[in-house]
Amino acid sequence: MRIKKRCAWVGHNSLMTKYHDREWGRPWHQDRKLFEYLVLDAAQAGLSWSTVLKKRENYRRAFDNFNPRKIARYKSQDIKKLLNNAGIIRNRLKIRSAISNARQFLKIQKEFGSFDKYIWQFVNYRIIKNSFRSLKDLPTTSPQSDAMSRDLKKRGFKFVGPTICYAFMQAIGMVNDHTIDCFRHH
Repeated sequence: MRIKKRCAWVGHNSLMTKYHDREWGRPWHQDRKLFEYLVLDAAQAGLSWSTVLKKRENYRRAFDNFNPRKIARYKSQDIKKLLNNAGIIRNRLKIRSAISNARQFLKIQKEFGSFDKYIWQFVNYRIIKNSFRSLKDLPTTSPQSDAMSRDLKKRGFKFVGPTICYAFMQAIGMVNDHTIDCFRHH
């Protein structure tokens, strides 16, 4: 039996392996999935992705399955409930940003018809396919993530710096950063 070669960041964690093999770098176009990644990548700031991944199911329950319409209507009692939820990252600024970002997300949907149309414009609606040999070669930002960050911030989004935007781009497949020895590169 031949063992699949994966990107080095996966390690031997079964949750990370499943995420890598089934999701990371796959082009996503469903608005709710895009919103989920936006919230989770913001939650990751300063933490490891495995920490966020372990809490993802709790996030789905706590944040109404990432329904931006519901989240946009959250009030102070909802914030208090979230801050007391040990199943998620209980950072007041990150929780408030998810709610604020839901409101901005809905505005973009209204303006562009979908968040998908808006966000994929930053790569001219084409996947950027890189050919990196190792994890150390992967960038943390790009001109596209810089532009995305600037525009999202201008529209009122929070926790959307260039590094978070680049991680988001990797997650939703806007950029293919699977290393060339990884079975998912092609």
